[in-house]
Amino acid sequence: MGQIFGRRIAVLLPCYNEAATIAEVVRGFREALPEATIHVYDNNSTDGTALQAMLAGAEVERERRQGKGHVVRRMFADIEADIYVMADGDGTYAPADAEHLIRALLSERADMVVGTRRGVREDAGRQGHALGNRLFNRLYASLFGQGFTDIFSGYRAFSRRFVKSLPAMSGGFEIEAEMSVHAARLKLPIAEMELPYGRRPEGSVSKLSTFRDGARILWMLAVLAKETRPFAVFGAFSALSLLASLAFMTPVLLEYFTTGLVSRLPTWIFSMALMMMGLLLLTAGLILDSLAHARVEQLRLHYMSVPQTGVSEAPAAPVYRKPRAADAA
Repeated sequence: MGQIFGRRIAVLLPCYNEAATIAEVVRGFREALPEATIHVYDNNSTDGTALQAMLAGAEVERERRQGKGHVVRRMFADIEADIYVMADGDGTYAPADAEHLIRALLSERADMVVGTRRGVREDAGRQGHALGNRLFNRLYASLFGQGFTDIFSGYRAFSRRFVKSLPAMSGGFEIEAEMSVHAARLKLPIAEMELPYGRRPEGSVSKLSTFRDGARILWMLAVLAKETRPFAVFGAFSALSLLASLAFMTPVLLEYFTTGLVSRLPTWIFSMALMMMGLLLLTAGLILDSLAHARVEQLRLHYMSVPQTGVSEAPAAPVYRKPRAADAA
């Protein structure tokens, strides 16, 4: 593997039926990053994607489990480099922008730089994707914070530390959201850079399903919220249960204090059951929150144990120190 900026750079291109564009994409990255190694992982394509990538000069591997998340997990496990650049094989991201992402990664001493998509709302005219992108970005910000403005961008640069510490449990297109949550969870240094986002060339078809993949992403965000913020999630359900308990309990108590009788005994029992459920949910949230903090500490320690190659080896900026009297003497 060659070196650029004194570091080993790998370009990762997960692909599924991108024969119409992959050769041009590979040639574009070879021109933009001449010494980088271009890795194409074919995900059961039936249109000759692997052959086109190989003829264009990429190193081609196959991942049999269907889904982008499975491909990315395999790439991150297999490939050794100091800096990783990930893009799509559909030609919507400009290879010439890869150098800008790498320079931002080095200058910001970041673990991930996201190329936010300037023209994402014109993605092949699919307004469902544009609306879903806006809604999910707002949902992500409300759940995990304001660190990202485009959590589904597939054009990113990573440090070795980020790649080797990411659990990568997703199976499909929700992998980008998992990356963003991982960075927010460990409070890793990240940066964003707005880049142009092109339309798909003729013959290239989007693999995204607006409703199916949207539902999978929504479920993944819910699971990640439960794993990373269990007290907030279980606390919300606990509050709903306790409020419902009070709503059913109040008329029974009013009747008892007025007449000394309880004529709606089933309602009283149901309200008490809701209260017990709410208290159990609150207790579960407190316990799981402690476990989540311990898990973050373990992930952080693993992240710190990865050798400081690539970004972390970038020379530090010179620090100006005011001369002291002793120095003058």
